[in-house]
Amino acid sequence: MNTLVPIEYYTTIYYNILLLILLFFFISTYREELSSKANLSGKNALGVFLLVFVIAYIGFRPIDPIFGDMTTYRDYLERYASGEDFLGNENDYIFQVFMRICARNATHEIFFLLCAILYIYPLYSASKNLFKEYWFYAFLMLVISFSFWGYAVNGIRNGIATTIFIYGISQKKRLLMFPLIAISYLTHNAMMIPAAAFLLAFSLDRTKWYLFGWFLCIPLSLVLGGSLEIFFSDLVESERTVGYLTETDEFSDQFSSTGFRWDFLLYSMSGVYAVWYFIIKKKFEDKTYSLICNTYLIANAFWILVIRASFSNRFAYLSWFLMGIVIIYPFLKRKFFSEQHKLMGRLIFVYFAFTYIMNILRGNN
Repeated sequence: MNTLVPIEYYTTIYYNILLLILLFFFISTYREELSSKANLSGKNALGVFLLVFVIAYIGFRPIDPIFGDMTTYRDYLERYASGEDFLGNENDYIFQVFMRICARNATHEIFFLLCAILYIYPLYSASKNLFKEYWFYAFLMLVISFSFWGYAVNGIRNGIATTIFIYGISQKKRLLMFPLIAISYLTHNAMMIPAAAFLLAFSLDRTKWYLFGWFLCIPLSLVLGGSLEIFFSDLVESERTVGYLTETDEFSDQFSSTGFRWDFLLYSMSGVYAVWYFIIKKKFEDKTYSLICNTYLIANAFWILVIRASFSNRFAYLSWFLMGIVIIYPFLKRKFFSEQHKLMGRLIFVYFAFTYIMNILRGNN
């Protein structure tokens, strides 16, 4: 595949193929009922196609600097193959071991294909765990999310860690849930933020409190500004994480966009609105949904506090990776609207429109 698609158009073609899939999906929501056998059968087939396509397109992409950290991982593989010990962050123990094994037993191409599988397949499995025959809708929301592509081809380790986290919270048994959350942290130590949010949400189910705290963080961030980044950097041991908070140049070409990002705050607010609408207004009661929503609110509130950091988008992603589930979950569990399938079609299309505009039309960094 990497010989058929010109490298300069690789990302654009990916998003336009997703656009075609979304158009086909959107039309189908007006023609079929959500729970009809024809709809579920068709969506299952479309979902399997989407799964295979995304894994193949991402997994077989060219090894090129256009995909950010990809060449850095290639260099690590070569150094591991030559016999060097742990490289990068030793706290990310599981991923480092994975790289060492691949360096000595697989080609670079196989390594990146395995990374694509590890990034995408857990989302498929989690969607099946949470939504059974309606899994396609959740999987689609996750795949079309704003930062999905970026963490598939650039922030690879972080991306894999987040999907392991999602797979963890999709488990009903704590014996599986908590070890998977731990594995996500040992894959990328930035997961300490959603992991800590998850533990707090698991221990204290108070959605109203978390909503109030989220809104409170906005004026706090506006008033206190950069002093919050300095405060949090003193609490973090990881040099790279501290760099995300305080550096202004080192990471400026990747995921970086400084200042108080009102556009991203509004994007985050779409998830917050879903939490308020379904849990507070509609009184939707579901323990798993509350846990996911509360984790999202806590982790996103942390990002608001450090929103001016040069690499704050990295912190935003530590909540954004849950947003697709936060928005779509209630639609797949209960009927709230008379023409719910049509509304889901419009909602999912608008959700993708933001992704398309920011990544293709605007070319967000």
